[in-house]
Amino acid sequence: PPSRANCSPPPPPPPQPTSQPAMQPDSASHRIARVAAHLSPSPRPQMEEGVRPAPCRAKGGAPGFKVAVLGAAGGIGQPLSLLMKLNPLVSVLHLYDVVNTPGVTADVSHMDTTAVVRGFLGPNQLEAALTGMDLVIIPAGLPRKPGMTRDDLFNKNAGIVRSLCEGVAKCCPNAIVNLISNPVNSTVPIAAEVFKKAGTYDPKRLLGVTTLDVARANTFVAEVLGIDPKDVNVPVVGGHAGVTILPLLSQVHPPCSFTPDEISYLTKRIQNGGTEVVEAKAGAGSATLSMAFAAAKFGDACLRAMRGDAGVVECSYVASAVTELPFFATKVRLGRAGAEEVLPLGPLNDFERAGLEMAKKELMESIQKGIDFMNK
Repeated sequence: PPSRANCSPPPPPPPQPTSQPAMQPDSASHRIARVAAHLSPSPRPQMEEGVRPAPCRAKGGAPGFKVAVLGAAGGIGQPLSLLMKLNPLVSVLHLYDVVNTPGVTADVSHMDTTAVVRGFLGPNQLEAALTGMDLVIIPAGLPRKPGMTRDDLFNKNAGIVRSLCEGVAKCCPNAIVNLISNPVNSTVPIAAEVFKKAGTYDPKRLLGVTTLDVARANTFVAEVLGIDPKDVNVPVVGGHAGVTILPLLSQVHPPCSFTPDEISYLTKRIQNGGTEVVEAKAGAGSATLSMAFAAAKFGDACLRAMRGDAGVVECSYVASAVTELPFFATKVRLGRAGAEEVLPLGPLNDFERAGLEMAKKELMESIQKGIDFMNK
């Protein structure tokens, strides 16, 4: 090599070897093992209790919450997992399913965001997936196909929800549960019965996700008004299927009025939004992308409330005394413990009062169907 005599003095003699260099290969192996553990966790992770931010183990990671997605490899689960990985309030993201979880986990884990991603495959790893979680989001189950109603899914999805909620009751009884699996009008009562039998039921922590109904209402109303959907807020109450979905168009923000034809058109389109997507996909699936968006939006609201943010209000299907029914979707104020306050319906017009009576009749049948499933 060329002489450096004119550039700098000769370097000092190398220091005597110490134990530090000898540790470098070992340190590298520890780092590799730590990274590998994110994708292949041990079957018995350390128990952690309570709802509190957990320090992220990724280098440079910020504190956040531990979130599990059950059904992460499905049509809703995959985009939902991606969106939760983007959420800065998530420090640890557990992805569980009975098939294809390793691939989804590897894919999502390459995103350069804070959350550490771990995958869990099959019933034997369900407990490991749930231990220590603060928020559990459940989109697991079969999707709707053309000609199917949400009740057609009941016999398959009811058993799936029961098994998953039994795991929640055992491994993270203090977690807030966001339930997406259809038919939500029946699966939320099933989950409640599971938690009651396990002695862990807290009605504030069990929330059926109806945010997609609100998103559709905001979108369709914005189209009629010719404004940005972000500037629209439509309360949607009742349930999460057909006529049980009741948009309160008299309470739209910003305040506005609609003609009777507009009210009829908007109400029917909001109620049939899921069918619209199923038919448009012509057998290729149901509303997966918009549902994932809505679930991520509601999950973010729960996390912000768990962090201590004030004034977080969303519509959700929860245990309720707003009507004579044991469960009902309405606005709720979210807090650290979940749905800390169920808000009243507010003033209804004649069209909405008639819709409410229709919704309650069908909703009661769906609720009883879920309860009967658990008691047979």
